[in-house]
Amino acid sequence: SEDPSVTLFREYLRIDTVHPKPDYDAAVRFLERVGTDLGLACQKVEVCQGRVVLILTWQGTNPRLRSVLLNSHTDVVPVFEEHWTYPPFEAVKDSQGNIYARGAQDMKCVSIQYLEAIRRLKAEGKCFARTIHLTFVPDEEVGGHKGMEMFVRRPEFRALNVGFALDEGLASPSDTFSVFYGEKSPWWIKVKCAGSPGHGSRFISNTAAEKMHKVINSFLAFRESEKQRLKSDSSLTLGDVTSLNMTMLEGGVSFNVVPSEMAVGFDIRIPPTVDLKAFEEQVAAWCRGAGDGVTYEFHQKCMDQHVTSTEESDPWWKAFSGVCRDMKLQLKLEIFPAATDSRYIRAVRHPAIGFSPMNRTPVLLHDHNEFLNEQVFLRGIDIYACLLPALASVPPLPAEG
Repeated sequence: SEDPSVTLFREYLRIDTVHPKPDYDAAVRFLERVGTDLGLACQKVEVCQGRVVLILTWQGTNPRLRSVLLNSHTDVVPVFEEHWTYPPFEAVKDSQGNIYARGAQDMKCVSIQYLEAIRRLKAEGKCFARTIHLTFVPDEEVGGHKGMEMFVRRPEFRALNVGFALDEGLASPSDTFSVFYGEKSPWWIKVKCAGSPGHGSRFISNTAAEKMHKVINSFLAFRESEKQRLKSDSSLTLGDVTSLNMTMLEGGVSFNVVPSEMAVGFDIRIPPTVDLKAFEEQVAAWCRGAGDGVTYEFHQKCMDQHVTSTEESDPWWKAFSGVCRDMKLQLKLEIFPAATDSRYIRAVRHPAIGFSPMNRTPVLLHDHNEFLNEQVFLRGIDIYACLLPALASVPPLPAEG
């Protein structure tokens, strides 16, 4: 009695694409099989060794027009099985219809919702002017550096002639649906503090630890100010403030030796409203204020701050928001608080919206007992089955002649 779309979803969830050794081959075989069953053209692009992007294409009646891109990633984050009620790769469905599996929300649900919406539209005999491409990419959960970041630079991506893209969003515990039109810039900074070494029994001056203490105080004081700013203004979301966390500490060789160098790592996520040059000057000032021999280096430094228009005058947004109004979906527009592959799509000047149609659902991506209710999942297919015709039927734009 289970809906076939739910059965397909659970089959996909059982494919173990967890890091550090995701079974990408099995995922690509599964998705290629579904695409072939739907009559979609299939193309595989190996962006680097062992990292394949699968492209499924539903050709439009006017291929000259820019296409609609439906992106999703195939990999999932690690699990701690002892904290799960059910095995995380068995896609167990409980008596309430909740499907438990790693990837249930992030983001294998969206992949299958895309495909099942297309299945429905094709069964109804529909066709549209604009081509619809589905891309299934690897390595998003480890930064996308061997996935979408490389793919957008390739001729195969340019050949897709993208006009507008949809990618993942987040679940929403309330009645509203979260829609993300931009992302924070992730900066990973390591600060190194060099100082005077010596015996652990003495009061040595100018030590690395004293300098690190000042660095940590400066960074965490800023963290507290942003935390309070978010707390005191109900109009702000996590995407509107700069998040900062100390994530690594390094240094020392023995309990009785004062080290000559120590290092601390910070994960910083900066909204597109912040002047990145001015922020780096602030980081440099914190390091200078800690004393001589304090330097910093970037392990990740995203400088792209493109956002997608949500003005009603924008034809893509007008099509998207119009469907949501017709379906009486309450939208909450936000800056994504973390990072997705959308940032690479926007960086090459294509508008992209992050949207996972899951409301009245706790946010459980990367968490224990990640689940999605089957009725919420099926409702998502209904939503995409209305969104795709609107987006694929956006009238020719001035640049398209």
